[in-house]
Amino acid sequence: MSRPAARLITLDVDGTLLETGTTVPEVTARAVAAVRKAGHHVALTTSHPLIGVLPVAHSLAISGVWIVGSNGAITAYASPSVPGGFRVHAARTFDVDPVVHLARTRIPRVKIAVELAGWGWRVNQPFDPGHLDGQQHVVADLGELWATPATRMVLCAPGIGALVEPLRQLGLTPSAAGLGWVDLTPRGPSTASALETLREHLDVPPERTVAIGDSWTDVAMLQWAAYPIAMGNAPTAVKALAKHVTGPVGRHGAADALRALLDTDASRPATVHA
Repeated sequence: MSRPAARLITLDVDGTLLETGTTVPEVTARAVAAVRKAGHHVALTTSHPLIGVLPVAHSLAISGVWIVGSNGAITAYASPSVPGGFRVHAARTFDVDPVVHLARTRIPRVKIAVELAGWGWRVNQPFDPGHLDGQQHVVADLGELWATPATRMVLCAPGIGALVEPLRQLGLTPSAAGLGWVDLTPRGPSTASALETLREHLDVPPERTVAIGDSWTDVAMLQWAAYPIAMGNAPTAVKALAKHVTGPVGRHGAADALRALLDTDASRPATVHA
């Protein structure tokens, strides 16, 4: 006899695990710990850079959790047993030099930030406090910005949105956040493709994949999962993609959904192998 195969359960962070600007509620942390103890894999999947989600991963105080960050550009494993608290499992990068050249030619005073995975950013000039997760290292020489390929960049300046199309022509995925901010990630990877690669690595059957999310940025992972779950605070159109709608984040809907998954597995009859 054997218990059902392990699941790969992926969770959005803001609006799912926690309310933006807060910490993971104890009831939700306990539910995450329970699914890990039952042998399932947990992945925190987010648009945030790795440094922005590591504190959440470590706050869960479980044996290990996967992170799919920067919209799928980087996958890492966070665990107290890993030196430094995490290791990068996979990363999709791009050449920084053409981006810097384009941005500074068009807008000479543009602020540029290049992600240093798990630490912070190299910047050509300081960004305002709270605008970037992690630490900032102001480079003495612009060449430091493109010294290594990047998983993510940020460009900040009035009118920077006008560069979205030229940046796309460089083979990147630009995401404008207001008129003065553009995030850049490599073209190709997505949360869905990164999760599928992780599923194969962990040897989890496709039918044992679960995603819990609340917003439009979670659509790719919800469509990837065999069993998508929407939070009660999700828009109606996002809920329409789900097989189940749980409670809102303020009522710990993610914890309810995780406990229900454990109850479902516990109620399944064991498989008898000849």
